[in-house]
Amino acid sequence: MRAGSPHPDDLFAAAVAGVIRARQLVELGLPETTVYRRCRDGGPWQRLAPGILLMATGHPTPDQLATAAVMHGGPGSMITGLHACHRYGVRRGPALPPALHLLVPHARQVRNTELMHVERTARLPAPIVRGGFPLAPPARAVIDAARRLRSRREITELVSDAVQRRLCTVTQLSAELTESGRRGSSTPRKVLQDVSAGVLSAAEADAKKLWQRSGLPEPWWNARVHDADGNLLGIADAWWDDVCLAWEINSFEWHLAPQDYAREQEKRARFAAAGVTVLPTLPRRLRTHRAQVIDELRKSYASAASRPRPDVRASPRDDGRQHGGLTGGIRQ
Repeated sequence: MRAGSPHPDDLFAAAVAGVIRARQLVELGLPETTVYRRCRDGGPWQRLAPGILLMATGHPTPDQLATAAVMHGGPGSMITGLHACHRYGVRRGPALPPALHLLVPHARQVRNTELMHVERTARLPAPIVRGGFPLAPPARAVIDAARRLRSRREITELVSDAVQRRLCTVTQLSAELTESGRRGSSTPRKVLQDVSAGVLSAAEADAKKLWQRSGLPEPWWNARVHDADGNLLGIADAWWDDVCLAWEINSFEWHLAPQDYAREQEKRARFAAAGVTVLPTLPRRLRTHRAQVIDELRKSYASAASRPRPDVRASPRDDGRQHGGLTGGIRQ
């Protein structure tokens, strides 16, 4: 280190998670030529956005990327899309993309970068701060993410997880989608119709398609089932009330934690003890063994119809905020 140059500890102390503006480094006494030389290929630093540096090599962490994005966007900017959803706790759906989605005021000219997609908007909401970062409200973040996705399955998982975690309601998502315009809205709109009807995961959407081919009456989706004393037995993914048949689309891969899987087994035991017929189906079989699953569904319905109806009561999901399904249904 040259005499008179700032001490490295002083440089890192001025940074946030290793992220700092180039002009701050110059103000601390580091020559501008040195700043940008260190950001060249093979150098110890890198540029995340114009004039914003990471004093490290390798891919930035989510916090480092978020810090740089907010610096780049300036006052009033906020994180939206999948990166915001992840910070709210949404875990189902697609993996985090390399590029962060950033909202900025419409009047501000801010460039896209390799790691940041900048969207200028006249509909800038009031941010919600999580972990020190300004985030678009959950409904806006989910819809901003969904409109950039192409996979109906991924959109369904994203939307259903946000609803099941009570971050937002189907009504709020539908209103946000209406306000967002037509671009990229077709598939999210279809998904919201499914979720509003009680289909709260991609696997349940697959199940709904198979039921439509089965010739059986339409079940209640995510129905609450109680015993004769009014105790909640559980929430059935699909429920035929006339014969007391519960169709459960569950597997360990869909649960958030081992204790959730244990609760699912306890729910199934309560159903069995109350005399409810339960047909369990693994999510992957809905796609790989469609004919077999339809046959099992028909036979289970016939078997349930052949025995006296047990003394249980069920209620259908009555709005867009009931939390049943592959993950929500086990949180009893």
